[in-house]
Amino acid sequence: MSLHQSSGRWRLGLALSLLTVLLWGILPIALAVTLQVLDVYTVIWFRFLGSFLLLAMYLGISNKLPKLEQLRSSSWKLLAIATLFLGINYFLFMQGLALTSPANAEVLIQLSTLLLGLGGLVIFKERYRLYQWIGVSVLICGYLLFFHEQLTNLITAHGTYILGSVLIALGAVAWAIYALAQKQLLQSLSSPSIMLIIYGSCALLFTPLARVKSLFILDNLHLGMLIFCALNTLIAYGAFAESLEHWEASRVSAVLALAPIVTLIAVAVVSVIAPSLIPPERLTIIGILGASLVVIGSVAIALGKTD
Repeated sequence: MSLHQSSGRWRLGLALSLLTVLLWGILPIALAVTLQVLDVYTVIWFRFLGSFLLLAMYLGISNKLPKLEQLRSSSWKLLAIATLFLGINYFLFMQGLALTSPANAEVLIQLSTLLLGLGGLVIFKERYRLYQWIGVSVLICGYLLFFHEQLTNLITAHGTYILGSVLIALGAVAWAIYALAQKQLLQSLSSPSIMLIIYGSCALLFTPLARVKSLFILDNLHLGMLIFCALNTLIAYGAFAESLEHWEASRVSAVLALAPIVTLIAVAVVSVIAPSLIPPERLTIIGILGASLVVIGSVAIALGKTD
């Protein structure tokens, strides 16, 4: 089986990756607020259904809906794998987020980017130069420093917090499997077509579990947050899927590693503006040093030349 090769338009791939980082960085805050009034299944269902309907309208208006011939030539096994594991990722991440905190969730979900980078190297035969491997080491050291307090809290946490963390880690594994399947599917389908099928299939999977009536009693704040989560899903996953078309998976994963820093900054800002919504996260000098190392490591990996 031939493997997908990137287009080589790395600047576009970088820009799309950075957009994904921004959107995924602020998403845990909106989800945490939404989960105050809605159950996990309804939130997931709404996000997938909203994304499916909006993307279907866009592709229909622009006459870019996938053709029957394209669907026949694509791998239905890979589509099923991508759909199933993205659905599992959403479920596990949301369940874990409900039991922990936005910052902790964003820390642990980064296991997914490391696994995606490893998959790019092993499965798609991508290569790092020596200084990029040094960048990997710097990035990992930065994470250990940046999340020293969160890791300490995790070790001393109560059972519910630990359970939530385990669920998020398993969700990260599921996401990496989805992402690698997504990249290979780009050989036969465009990224919008792939996401349309995945969104629609996942919406069907969660429909029996959703409590649709609960949507009609939301106040303006929580309804706005829910709509934002759906739009975030549509735009962020669209940007991520398209970035894999133009850039190596190992480099995309390095940029995505910046998402927790965006989350911590966003939590700090929101906790000042609206302290009743999200409790603040403390960031020490060691944490700031760690964040700097994460940025340096990510830049070294992502912008290095190909062997």
